[in-house]
Amino acid sequence: MYTTKIQMINVDDVKRFVTAANNYDFEIDLTCGRYTVDGKSIMGIFSLDLSKEIQLTASQYDEKFIEEIKDFIVK
Repeated sequence: MYTTKIQMINVDDVKRFVTAANNYDFEIDLTCGRYTVDGKSIMGIFSLDLSKEIQLTASQYDEKFIEEIKDFIVK
């Protein structure tokens, strides 16, 4: 399992994240406040408050995935 905080600022960020997430077979959940959505769902992500940091939980630790999403990870 892998957990980190991410931030997506605009529509292009969401599209890039969803494209990257859909390349992997494991589950990716995004949580903001009380809401948890599928990280592979563009509509689900747009239902979150993108002005806040989002908790990402992936069911597997995958270095290639982490490398693909490194621009979204909050330092």
